[in-house]
Amino acid sequence: MALVNPHGKQKKLIPLLLTGTELEEERKKAKTLTQVRITSREAGDLIMMGIGGFSPLTGFMGHDDWKGVCAEYKMADGTFWPIPITVSTTEGQADSIKKNEEIALVSEETGEIMATMKVTEKYKIDKEYECKQVFRTTDMEHPGVVMVMKQADVNLAGPVKVLSEGAFPKEYPGIYLRPAETRKIFEEKGWSTVAAFQTRNPMHRSHEYLTKIAIETCDGVFIHMLLGKLKPGDIPADVRQKAIDVLIEHYYVKDTITVGGYPLDMRYAGPREALLHALFRQNYGCSHLIVGRDHAGVGEYYGPFDAQKIFDEIPAGALETKPLKIDWTFYCHKCDGMASMRTCPHGKEDRLILSGTKLRKMLSEGEDVPDHFSRPEVLKILREYYEGLTEKVEVKLHKFAEGA
Repeated sequence: MALVNPHGKQKKLIPLLLTGTELEEERKKAKTLTQVRITSREAGDLIMMGIGGFSPLTGFMGHDDWKGVCAEYKMADGTFWPIPITVSTTEGQADSIKKNEEIALVSEETGEIMATMKVTEKYKIDKEYECKQVFRTTDMEHPGVVMVMKQADVNLAGPVKVLSEGAFPKEYPGIYLRPAETRKIFEEKGWSTVAAFQTRNPMHRSHEYLTKIAIETCDGVFIHMLLGKLKPGDIPADVRQKAIDVLIEHYYVKDTITVGGYPLDMRYAGPREALLHALFRQNYGCSHLIVGRDHAGVGEYYGPFDAQKIFDEIPAGALETKPLKIDWTFYCHKCDGMASMRTCPHGKEDRLILSGTKLRKMLSEGEDVPDHFSRPEVLKILREYYEGLTEKVEVKLHKFAEGA
């Protein structure tokens, strides 16, 4: 059996990253073009287009694409897409850019020219409408809402030629993987069914249990961690990587797991982001996405299983990658092991509810972590990280993290 097809009508990866002499020539030309500064979120989206992770996109979305994605999960040509992929600039700069003019997209953080773009359209959006559709809220406490509301006022649309992957290949050698590479890895292992496990946290016992359920039903699991920006208080990627590596070394059967990372910033869009996670995992070659409790959520903006329900609301055939829906998991003292709501008949008093937020809060405040919450080898790495912090960030618990 073969791996799932890449997303889109063409059913093939469409990487937009230039190489060789073509790259050198475009870099020279880019230095002569009007420069538009882009945020780390926009740069991450650009890199995903560069490596084929956002196939079949060939550039940033126009107004009709934006509107269709917000309202109906589909672009103007009918391609399923759950979250707008846009780039913006100030009204003043937009006025100075002519239609069909080529511009250079430059990282506001590093000053590196990331891409060239032919501007085919300039348009304004209703940011509140986008937030309501994508995040289900306009609350400025929501980090994704802040991201959209703070973006510049005019969106630019058009095809891109990607010139750089930023610092990701150098910072995360062997972890930062492109879709063509993961597909090759899976094929070499003889895997055709692959479950992706999305994580922005180190893995505790509940995460371990979810992935082991997937190993029972699929050829293998791809632990795919976010390498881009997070909210304050989240644990950085290099620490996560160490914690995941030690967990795999001690608690998994050899060759059942592959680990990789991808270059996006977290949007915290809950259900919509779960759909995006499934879409680009399809490009990476994954047949399934593990969707547990509060996937890609933040605070109390989404119900604990809204990210599972949304897969039943999209058109049949929109995605080849399917959700692997798993109920609330925990350690049960009476069962004497990991269990879920579907398998454990005991009461709340017998259950140790596990969550990344709860673990971060305990570690950041120097509290003892209960037995069975996380593996000792993982806790050792995380304690060392927290002990080395000079600035502490308060971690707030929400009702799902507390097990309500």
